[in-house]
Amino acid sequence: MKKIVLASSSLYRQQQLKILGLTFESQNPLIDEDFEKNKNCSLNPSVLALRLSYLKASSVAKEDQITIGGDQLVHLHNEILGKAGTREKAILQLMKLQGQTHELITALTVLDGAYQEDILNITKIKIKPLRRAQIESYVDLDSPWDCAGSYKMEAHGIQIIETIESTDPTAIQGIPLLGLSKILEKYGIFIP
Repeated sequence: MKKIVLASSSLYRQQQLKILGLTFESQNPLIDEDFEKNKNCSLNPSVLALRLSYLKASSVAKEDQITIGGDQLVHLHNEILGKAGTREKAILQLMKLQGQTHELITALTVLDGAYQEDILNITKIKIKPLRRAQIESYVDLDSPWDCAGSYKMEAHGIQIIETIESTDPTAIQGIPLLGLSKILEKYGIFIP
């Protein structure tokens, strides 16, 4: 069986991939994500997410391995929200999102030698109407500034969500496991 490499430093994606029971290595992608986002800022958000997932995967890809790269961003009213990076920016992001429905765009690229498979999942999420004090309490509870949109579904973030529409709820954490499982089986890697 070919070695599987996850082109990501994200602990969330690593935890998700472990759910499939596969042995894999994790490598930091060799791209400057902020530079690529700025360079490609005129792209449609879905195209941008796919472009970033491909760049991450291809930056560490080798012929003798299966490489998985991913990207996730939040799209609200023609604005792309990435990782906030700080407490205050996370609060500001959630102030924008509260009471609104946004798209959580998750892109995944799987490279196996010359073969490339892409997955694009768009989940519609509505954040409850919230007061600033509620948002501050949530941010202090989960420290979500390392997540696109500044909420963690796998933690207390579910408390601030009003509705979710998704064809693959696992995509919310960063890897659409339903689609990835099908691709890996196509490459002869069967999920236990």
